[in-house]
Parts: sequence; C-alpha cells; structure tokens
Amino acid sequence: MANMINLKINNIPVSVPEGSTVLDAARAAGVVIPTLCYLKDVNCVGSCRMCLVEATGARGLVAACVYPAAEGMEVQTNTEKVRKSRQMTLELMLSKHKKECLACERAGNCELQRLSIEYNCDPNYFASDETRHPIDYSAPYVVRDRDKCINCMRCVAACNKQAVGAIGAIGRGYNAHVGSAFEMDLMSSVCVGCGQCVVACPVGALKERTTVDDVWAAIADPQKKVVFFTAPSVRATLGEAFGNPVGTNVEGKMVAAIRRLGNVEVFNMDVTADLTIMEEAAELVNRIQTGGTMPMFTSCCPGWVKFVEQKYPEMIPHLSTCKSPQEMFGGLLKTYYCEKNGIDPKDLYVVSVIPCTAKKYECTRPEMGGEVDTALTTRELARMIKTAGLDFNALPEEEFDNPFATCSGGGTIFGASGGVMEAALRVAAQLLDGDFEVVDFPEVRGTSPIKEATYKIAGKEIRVAVASGLANAKEIIEGLKNGTRHYDFIEVMACPGGCVNGGGQPTLPDSIRNSLDLKSLRAEALYKSDKKNEYRRSSETPVIKMIYDEYFGTPNSHKAHEVLHTHYHEDKRI
Repeated sequence: MANMINLKINNIPVSVPEGSTVLDAARAAGVVIPTLCYLKDVNCVGSCRMCLVEATGARGLVAACVYPAAEGMEVQTNTEKVRKSRQMTLELMLSKHKKECLACERAGNCELQRLSIEYNCDPNYFASDETRHPIDYSAPYVVRDRDKCINCMRCVAACNKQAVGAIGAIGRGYNAHVGSAFEMDLMSSVCVGCGQCVVACPVGALKERTTVDDVWAAIADPQKKVVFFTAPSVRATLGEAFGNPVGTNVEGKMVAAIRRLGNVEVFNMDVTADLTIMEEAAELVNRIQTGGTMPMFTSCCPGWVKFVEQKYPEMIPHLSTCKSPQEMFGGLLKTYYCEKNGIDPKDLYVVSVIPCTAKKYECTRPEMGGEVDTALTTRELARMIKTAGLDFNALPEEEFDNPFATCSGGGTIFGASGGVMEAALRVAAQLLDGDFEVVDFPEVRGTSPIKEATYKIAGKEIRVAVASGLANAKEIIEGLKNGTRHYDFIEVMACPGGCVNGGGQPTLPDSIRNSLDLKSLRAEALYKSDKKNEYRRSSETPVIKMIYDEYFGTPNSHKAHEVLHTHYHEDKRI
C-alpha cells in the first residue's frame, strides 16, 4: 500500500497516496480545478495553464496537473490571482479562435465555451487574428478546422498513443499549430481514421465528416427504401447524448427513435457480427487444419486494417479475409435481402450506425463494392434524433425489425475489447470439438491493453491474444516478428477498450472522462446483455440458420466468399 501524504486544498484537509499531483488531491477533496490540455490516460503536460494554482513552497503559480502534492502543502485554487490568470489565458485563446459557436456542433458541449462563460471572459479583449486557414475536408471520415484549434495538443497525444503519428506540433511561439508532416492534408498522411483525436478534442477543431443531410434526403426520396442497422456498442453509449448514466443500455429506445425518423426499417448489426463469427471461425479452423497462414488476425476493425496496410504490409496474409459486420450487412442486404423482397439494389439506401469514424472510410473502399451507402456515428444519430424533435427518454422500448432482429450474445459483445475473440472461440471450439460446451472465456475480457490465454481444444493448444489500441497491436506484431510472441489467433481493435470507446462515440465533458472508467462501464452493458441472451453462440440463432439454409449454404462457401469476404493490399505512405 502506498504511503499517504497530508495537505490542504482551500483549507480542506485531504490525504492522498504519495506520488499524487495537486490535481489528484483537489479531486479527492471535492474541489474542481479547470483543465483543457489534461486528459486522463492521454495527455498530462501542463501546457494550457488553465489548472494554475497557488501552493506553499512554490514560486508563482503552478500547474496542478503536473505539480506533485507534498506533505503539509497548502493549496489555494480560487484566489483572485488564480482567477485573473485563468481569465487571461482563456481570452488569449479566444483571440485566435474562430468564434462561430452558433454554427459549431460542439456548441453547448465545448470545454472552451463552458470555461469562457464561467470566467466571464470578453472574447474580444485581445485583438483577434483575422488570418483564416482552409478547412481540411480531404478525408471521408474526419474534418479538421485549424482556426478552432486551441493548441492543447490532446489530439497529438491521442495520435501518438496510437503509435500512428499522423499529426503533431508545427512551428513555434505564436505560429505554433497542429498539422500533418509537410502541412499535407489528412488523407495524404498516415492517419488510419480511428477518431481518437476527435473524442480527445475539447473544442470543435476536429469532427466527423457528417453525412446526416444525405440520410435525410434519402428518407425523403419516395424512390428509396431506407434501412438502418446499428452496431453492437451503440446501444450502450447513445443514451449518454440524452443525459443517461454511462453504461445505460438503450437498445429499445434507440430502435424506437430511428423508426420515428421516417419510413425506415431498423435492423440489428449484431446479426452480421454473428455472421462474421461464422465465417471467421470457419476460416480459423481451416487454417489450423490445413496449415494455412498463422497466426490469424481479426479484420473487422478498418482502422486496424489500414494500420497493417500502411505499416506492416507483410502481415496482410495473416488478416482474416472476412469483411467487417458493417460490410457483411451491406452485402447481405444488397443481395439476399433484395432478391428475397424483389428490390432493385440501387433503390435500397443502406445506413450503418457505428461507434467509429474509420467505418466512414471503409464505406468508400473499392474492395467493399459500395454496398453500405453511408455510415453515421453515434453522435450523428443523436443529432438526427434531436433534430426530429423526439423526447428520447420518453420513447417506448421497441424491437428490431425482422428478418434481422435476433442475435446471439456473442454478436452483442463484439463492441468490447475481447468480444470478437470470445464469440469466435465459442464457435471455433465446437467446430474443432463437437463436445466443447464452454461459452464463457473470461480471460479475454476486460480493458487490459494486451490479454493472452491458452485453451486446450480437441487435443490442441490454441494460443490467443487480444490487443486494443494500435500501440499495443504494434507491440504484438513486433513480438511475432522477433520470435518472442507465439499465437494462433489474435483480435485487434484500433480504439483502446474496443468499439465502446470508438472515435464516433458521444463526446463527454472532461469532468466525466477524467473521473469514470468509460470503457469498463460501457462494456459491462454488453456483457449483461450477452449473459441473459437465449443464444450464446453465433451458430445457434434462427436468423443465422435461415441465412445459410436459404442463401450461403455453409460458412466459407463459394457464395459466402463472393459476398462476405474481401482482400487487402499495401498502402504506401511517407
């Protein structure tokens, strides 16, 4: 147990573990110190100067997020000197900030806006810099507006934490700004589209490339039949946009809300998560039994796939050839569903609701055939619900539309790190050993960056690993290359904690992000749903049986490969 130290915050006695910062001590005392550059587990550099406080033994004001708490220290967080300093810091930021709050989608949920109001800032106290820079619309997934950036560097820290390094600090002093190498646009950089920069940004400098207007237009078009399907993790996060506690499962209200956007059908993407497992598990077993390329990596995360294509093209043969659940659903709808219902595929408008910005890029990949017309983030769906004037929390609980409504628990946990692995093991173990009854694999659950386990199935040792966050995926790849790591099957999700922490999820205030374990709370909602599901294995659901009986025959069949599988290729970047 760590040694405790005793100090006072605004004359309030508090004890904290040795090694704590003043910011930690203030929170333990129930005192809020404002921050902008600080973000728990992402960025802690003391550069924004918003968390300055007075502390005994210090010369001048000190940054609470990096200044160590000490025995007997007395800290004042709300003196006139501190307040004036924070106000001036904010007003200096506002002098370079594009003040278009009414047209900014972060209005009302912007950390700079909130603090400026709290500190009674004059946005025009300092002469504004009228220099304006072009907005970067180059990527189909993220838009970057340099003139809204406050140089907090949280996006840079998030990108570096992902071992991508697509953005960084350029220039010095007054001219310092965030950008890509050689001032190239985002699409030309090594960005993989994970969107962790977007959820880290405290203002509106980074946002998803929205296609909400396209969806409204399709709904209004009498020639179009519009279908939505929602990814597993969205039900565990959408409620946050409407004031629900983190980890609230709002599946029923989500379905009801989408249904009220217009004449649309609402399907469950967990169904094609199950379909992905059927194909992926069969592919894994085939590789094991025939001496195929091993280990096999999952391929349902487009940010991870792009990372491999750019940085480790030699690993492409190790990727599963399965499309992601999103793209499998697009293929299923534009073939099986259209054929069964006499619909011309060009008249079917397919909308995916996802926790991810990289899925927007995936829709545009030529290898995917354009079968998903657009992907909306959880944030975009929330905006559509608000625009439609719906009282989300007052909506009834409704079920998904048939025939794509019923899923297994394995499909539901896809949204959590380790979920794909566990769902695949449930099916693959039975394919290898028909008497294998275990359905819970707790060793691959949780938010640890890298999880490892070995299971004995049909007399074989199956070694597995799960990585979330691309820096951890890099660690596994380097271990495979130098011979220090040995696995048969590896799950990778680009976002730390998995899709529940995706770049398209609701943007929460720093006070929540810095105090709650979002990844665990959101994932818990999915595991609860899995536990109470009648079907635990993807192979057990009536929908999956129907799809194979009526259309694909067997997993990995010729028709299944035509519709549900794809290929990847090297993507050369600087």
